[in-house]
Amino acid sequence: MMSMKGRVALVTGGSYGLGEATATLLASRGALVALSARSVSDLERVAKKIRADGGHALVVPCDVRDAVQVEQMVARAIEEWGRLDVLINNAGLGTPNVPVEKTSLEEWDSTLDFNLKSAFLCTRATVPIMKKQAYGRIVNVSSFAGRNFSRFLGSPYSAAKAGMIGFTRHMAMELGPYGICVNVIAPTLILTKRAKVMWEALSEEERQNIISRIPLRRLAKVEEVAATIAFLASDDASYLNGVCLDVNGGSYMA
Repeated sequence: MMSMKGRVALVTGGSYGLGEATATLLASRGALVALSARSVSDLERVAKKIRADGGHALVVPCDVRDAVQVEQMVARAIEEWGRLDVLINNAGLGTPNVPVEKTSLEEWDSTLDFNLKSAFLCTRATVPIMKKQAYGRIVNVSSFAGRNFSRFLGSPYSAAKAGMIGFTRHMAMELGPYGICVNVIAPTLILTKRAKVMWEALSEEERQNIISRIPLRRLAKVEEVAATIAFLASDDASYLNGVCLDVNGGSYMA
């Protein structure tokens, strides 16, 4: 098991789903985890679970679309633990898959803000600290949609997640000389609580059609995707930089 003992990790979107699973896993491996999201009650629930298992968690509510709140979030983690080693840019959401001519400007802007602008703001606030440390791990969460297209969510989501991959590669080039590795994952559908609603709305034929396109013939478990993030956040991934890992059971092979 990869040890994260003593490392300080900040996980955005840490109140449920993949963010919760990632934060819990990092904490179980010894990391000091700062949890960020807008819902204080959900963050407290995750933090309580981490602490009950002997881990360390700090609740830092934040709207990651807001530059001032992001700066305050990072400052709070530094105040608590004195350093910041790992940033997981996981916050994001999408809008229903409708034709582009029916997509509102508000939906477009909101989706790019949640998924891409948030990663930019969190990275910008974190990088000066990591540069001083001459060490850092940034893991961005993109999607199968950023590699190909989304069967469930609209064009703004696909655009934002493709942008996340491009942003990752540029940051990897820019920050590599400072000992900071920047990588991205592109998972396919994970049956989180939110995704289950979309999945169960499909007909059995539609579900089987999707499964048949995945060589492993099943959807991803949230723990499997979290484990990939944890690997990229660890010292075992010390020579991976600018890499996009497709966590999709073989449904897309670049």
